[in-house]
Amino acid sequence: MCGIVGYVGSRQAYPVVIKGLKRLEYRGYDSAGIALLNGGIKLYKKQGKVADLENYTIGKSLEGTTAIGHTRWATHGEPSDANAHPHLSGSGELAMIHNGIIENYASLKADLLQKGYRFKSDTDTEVLLNFIEDIYKNNGGNLEEALRIALKRVVGAYCILLIETKNPDTIIAARKGSPLVIGIGKNEHFLASDATPIVEYTKEVVYVNDYEIAIVKPDELILKNLGNEKQTPFITKLDLELDTIEKGGYDHFMLKEIFEQPKTILDCLRGRLNAEKGTIQVSGIENYLEEISRANRIIIIACGTSWHAGLVAEYIIEETCRIPVEVEYASEFRYRNPIVHNGDMIIAISQSGETADTIVAIEKAKEQGAIIMGIVNVVGSSISRISQTGAYTHSGPEIGVASTKAFTGQLAALMLVAFKIARHRQTITEERFKELCSELALVPGKVEKILEQNESIKKIAESLKDSSDALFLGRGYNFPIALEGALKLKEISYIHAEGYPAAEMKHGPIALVDENLPVIFVATKDVYHEKIVSNMQEIKARKGQVIAVINEGDLVTPAIADSVITIPEADEIIAPILNVIPLQLLSYHIGIARGCNVDMPRNLAKSVTVE
Repeated sequence: MCGIVGYVGSRQAYPVVIKGLKRLEYRGYDSAGIALLNGGIKLYKKQGKVADLENYTIGKSLEGTTAIGHTRWATHGEPSDANAHPHLSGSGELAMIHNGIIENYASLKADLLQKGYRFKSDTDTEVLLNFIEDIYKNNGGNLEEALRIALKRVVGAYCILLIETKNPDTIIAARKGSPLVIGIGKNEHFLASDATPIVEYTKEVVYVNDYEIAIVKPDELILKNLGNEKQTPFITKLDLELDTIEKGGYDHFMLKEIFEQPKTILDCLRGRLNAEKGTIQVSGIENYLEEISRANRIIIIACGTSWHAGLVAEYIIEETCRIPVEVEYASEFRYRNPIVHNGDMIIAISQSGETADTIVAIEKAKEQGAIIMGIVNVVGSSISRISQTGAYTHSGPEIGVASTKAFTGQLAALMLVAFKIARHRQTITEERFKELCSELALVPGKVEKILEQNESIKKIAESLKDSSDALFLGRGYNFPIALEGALKLKEISYIHAEGYPAAEMKHGPIALVDENLPVIFVATKDVYHEKIVSNMQEIKARKGQVIAVINEGDLVTPAIADSVITIPEADEIIAPILNVIPLQLLSYHIGIARGCNVDMPRNLAKSVTVE
């Protein structure tokens, strides 16, 4: 969950790496550091944001054309200067940065302590680095060989960048379970956790696979597996523009990404949905359509916001495709002994495509004969490569840690897939299929109309900013949206919030209701509408504050609610993709009103690449 950057070439490395760290800061912002090679290793690191590191380096020697940098989300050891990366080996001749967790670090550390090694930090990274140096000193050979031997003995996940004073024009990298992309320039190379630090300099990249080691020099890139066999680098062209990772005049990335949703949803639909002809073409699933249609069961695996998208998909797939669906937390699924049959369909949902628990879960299911479908945003990511079939969401880079446009992109992609499968199975009529296609095509325009209410939502947020708790309620397709609304509020404003099915409110949460508790209802028109209005009455009878997301033309709810947010009407299957937008804006404005860092909420990181 950390961000790593490396550069080797003819440029001064510091500006390249520090800018790259700023672009990766959404992956971790507890501390940051940089190591430069120039007649030795110059090491600078600081607890706090990359800006703190930048201020710390003012006036210091920053010369050097090879460097590695790191922005940290703490795992082993609290955020501190000492625990910040890079780390130096005992001899001071090696420096390393690391994204991941070494699970057997304690036994390795005990052995190294007996050999006389001393440690300056509490991190597993410093243990691994000294383990590599110990092998290097005692086994002979070169650093690459020492790294290879070490990685065969460690347990856990890692992406490593390693430099040594003896070879100032070389970075050695390795990965297992944590992403690494290498940008190819003219007599220079760029290394990073994702492509955002690289796109400014080159569009040609290589995605390093698990269990590969990269030897990177200005004019050479060598890939090898752990058996020391050379691998052929596969060069990919980046479909990414620099302006997509800048704020573009918005105060925060989160607000920018909320307002990008009319375009990003359209990008997901473009070339796939033809509403006029009533057709859907998703190239990533066409070759597996028959196998998917024959599946006796679909298991959706995801984490966090993606899990909520999976819950929406469960409702949609069971309604339209008539296939049983289970939705699993990847972190639970991977450690159970789940029953997976040959031919079961697994749908893995992940914005980054690098979520560690999800990757392990689908690898396990694939071994048991399941067909793996990936719904991911990042092209070339691990989940996209493991999957046999799937669809990209085409949401573009999402920098804000709390997911917004990636969530609606996931919903759009899942709707396309569900409707395509349903029509292939003939579980919906041609007329219903065309109706859903037309409704889905109208979503980008309706999202634009919702965003026009930004100022009125901001006023509601102002009235809620001092709340200590909140309750989100919805029924049917809107229950997962209530969960997502509660999660956003927790992430962004640090207000404790719960999401519940509205009918379950009477089985416990109603005990919390008083005049101080805001209750946010997702109450757009569907078959449950009269029942959810009754639930509002129950809250009002107990003096609770009612805020309701409703449809235009609803004349009943405004007479009950304290505040309403009115959005365009849509088919109840399509509605979740619209209903989440006002909840995103509400959470954003409450967070701002409370003085929170909405782009980088405390303790959170964007890509959870460790357990």
